[in-house]
Amino acid sequence: MGAQVHFVNVHPGDCTVIKHASGHVTMIDICDGNSETVDTVVFEESVSKSSNTLGNFAMCECNTNPIDYIKLLGIKNLFRFILTHPDMDHMDGFNQLMNEIGAQNFWDSTARRDKPDFNNNGPYLEADWDRYATVRDGKEDGVTVVKPLAGANFKYANKNEDDTGGGDGLSILAPNKALLNDADLNDDINEGSYVILYRSIGGKILICGDAHDSTFEYIKKNHLDDVKDVTVLLAPHHGRHSNRSYDFLDFIKPRLTVIGCAPSKYIDYNQWNRRDLKILTSNQAGNIVLEIEKDIIDVYIENETFARKHIEGDFVRNKQNYVGLWRYNKISS
Repeated sequence: MGAQVHFVNVHPGDCTVIKHASGHVTMIDICDGNSETVDTVVFEESVSKSSNTLGNFAMCECNTNPIDYIKLLGIKNLFRFILTHPDMDHMDGFNQLMNEIGAQNFWDSTARRDKPDFNNNGPYLEADWDRYATVRDGKEDGVTVVKPLAGANFKYANKNEDDTGGGDGLSILAPNKALLNDADLNDDINEGSYVILYRSIGGKILICGDAHDSTFEYIKKNHLDDVKDVTVLLAPHHGRHSNRSYDFLDFIKPRLTVIGCAPSKYIDYNQWNRRDLKILTSNQAGNIVLEIEKDIIDVYIENETFARKHIEGDFVRNKQNYVGLWRYNKISS
């Protein structure tokens, strides 16, 4: 069995699960970990005339609890949990995750912000922040805290393109110390967000958290070769307008961008459309799974109704009964 990458259908944050060929499991961020999984009922609201946007099927109303999801995959423990940055929509359910599944390692970028005010009856739980602080500060028995920054090279994460080395194919492109030392980091914690490159045998997959403009300027200057020929990009900040530049698309040029849950009116679709870049949203697909074998990445999705708009004939299905949508062959360097 090859590797798998699962973009879990959560909102409004992110949750990515990587099942490495080594047997290790990485989770990057968590959201909806305190919610009940909603049965998949497709609400086909409209189909866009844009062949790139491909319509809105409102699958974000059918959210998935990531803890339930990984249990169904047979995952009993995480080798590592990576928090891209300490915003609550990226640690929503962290306390329950640690109670029910646990993690051997925790990656801390050392980005810091003040504890939120939980007295306003918002959607998030103070227990998640408190458990994060306990783990982050090295006070959780059985969890090793590591603090790797851009360019870090260590045994269990890194792996060279020629498949030598002993790691899981993960490289850190950001943040570096300069991004973390921004005086306004508490106001714009996104500058301290991890950007993780997964060099799978089928192609490069780039996971950006909520990385902002300064982060991508740093990556362009220092890691341009690393982000060339990216097959799949998980859009930063869910593809929202966010008063940001999307010039990073000009040098990353992903073959497919996955955009997580956000109200359609906030997603800046035109940034991809005008560059003729393909996108796939959680709203359309529900849960998205990349299955990686040899030099191929196969994209499987939960939502059959969306798939029927693009596939004629019989479906190819994976073990989760998801539908095969697209296939990408690795670009030879």
